[in-house]
Amino acid sequence: MSLVIGIDVGGSTTKIVGIKDGTCIQFPMNITAADPITSLFGAFGKYLYDNNIALEEVEHVMLTGVGASGVATPIYGLPTTHVDEFQADGLGARFSSSLERLIVVSMGTGTTLVRVNGDAIDHIGGISMGGGTLQGLSHLLLKTNDISEVVEMASHGDIAHINLQIQDISKGAIEGLPMHATASLFGKVVSGNANNNDIAKGIICMVLETIGSCAVLSQINDGIKDFVLIGNLTQLPECQVIFPMMENLYGVRFHIPEHARYCTALGAALSYYQS
Repeated sequence: MSLVIGIDVGGSTTKIVGIKDGTCIQFPMNITAADPITSLFGAFGKYLYDNNIALEEVEHVMLTGVGASGVATPIYGLPTTHVDEFQADGLGARFSSSLERLIVVSMGTGTTLVRVNGDAIDHIGGISMGGGTLQGLSHLLLKTNDISEVVEMASHGDIAHINLQIQDISKGAIEGLPMHATASLFGKVVSGNANNNDIAKGIICMVLETIGSCAVLSQINDGIKDFVLIGNLTQLPECQVIFPMMENLYGVRFHIPEHARYCTALGAALSYYQS
């Protein structure tokens, strides 16, 4: 037996990753269901079935995430351990980025910030801005809870119809600020030129810009320049525009590792080898 399975149990979505011999990532997967327990067992069963893995091949199951607190018994009789979520964030991001000194920006329902300095992993705070904000504002302003629909709408939107930019309020350049930098999120909506596609773009950009600025400002006196983004929001196309722009603005580096959305589950599995 050499397969250790890490499972990140959210409110309705469970992410699962296998680690073989402490290094090799095996078949990351996520499952969405009506509640955490259904999601957990659905993900675990599907993971084993789809990858032709027998129960006896699993050495240990490592659980983390808000939904894991409701699991009090071993998963299918296998050795099962609960892992602190912030520790899992740090281990997963460090492994995926190959960095030793970084800030993990875990973009979930809200956003948490975890500092990694070698083997020292510390939760340093967070903000109540994340996927929950994106979904809530989309429901309120666009009448949809379907994030894929919001992403599609945003692909046709123009952020210049939503955000007030430096070039809108200043005739000349301001030292250290590009003319296209945001002066006020949603500050241009009063002009009345925004349609629903623009609003979708504005909501996504507001969430990502706020998270990015919060992360950078949290370390303004600490000297850390590498920020590793993890969680579902890393899949938003706007990440490829907003974070490079913020890199240039703040002189930092944002990293989105290959398995960014599964980093917490990955870290849970890796924690097995820390003891």
